[in-house]
Amino acid sequence: MSDPLKPHAGKVAIITGAAGGIGRATAERLHADGAIVVGLDINPAITDNLNKPGLSGAVCDITDDEALKGAIDKVVAEHGSLDIIVANAGIFKSGEYIETLGESWDLHLKINLTATQRFLRFSIPHLKESQLQPAIIIIGSRNFSAPGPGAAAYSVTKAGVTQLARVAALELAPAGIRVNVLHPDAVFDTEIWTEEALQKSAARYGMTVEEYKTKNLLRTEIKSTDVAAMISTVAGPVFGATTGAQIPIDGGNDRVI
Repeated sequence: MSDPLKPHAGKVAIITGAAGGIGRATAERLHADGAIVVGLDINPAITDNLNKPGLSGAVCDITDDEALKGAIDKVVAEHGSLDIIVANAGIFKSGEYIETLGESWDLHLKINLTATQRFLRFSIPHLKESQLQPAIIIIGSRNFSAPGPGAAAYSVTKAGVTQLARVAALELAPAGIRVNVLHPDAVFDTEIWTEEALQKSAARYGMTVEEYKTKNLLRTEIKSTDVAAMISTVAGPVFGATTGAQIPIDGGNDRVI
């Protein structure tokens, strides 16, 4: 039974890209805050990584419309409702410049942008039935407003999901569904950031890897658990009167500011 003192007691949540990193941390945090949580990921490890009462993982290719819709409908059929969705799944390949982008461009669009739209599309009918302040959280990126060289496809898709969220906030407010975007930056304890990618990015700034991890204004390293805590808060009653917001969690980025 849900603990009535927890902010997400009685709620059901779905998170994409939940096998590791921000997605897994978010699944665990929402569950700790009272929600029944199902994580989706193409990585088979998700079924082991999220495996306890009220917290489970399902293998799903989110670029497969039929599979994604089936997974969402199954969650609702098993748990009776859908109250929170977190669109977290995405890819990032560093060092890919406009003049060299080929299939990777299409893959970024397919996973980062189109699959996010489909996730919303298939979830919205269920969210409209929720009586528990339904919420959509989309994971953006600092790159939506402050892109860097060698990240054209990623930056474009993160700008795209940000615009998608803004439109969704306008369209879904009459139904009481809140839509907000979190913009993390430099969250390095994720599968996206390989050691090679870290070293390349640090070298571009003339820094060591450790210096690069804390190059924000507050000189602090942002962890997946920090992002997860913010996601849970934004999905809860503290942000009950907020929609269409774009919230940075980056330690302060001078280019964004």
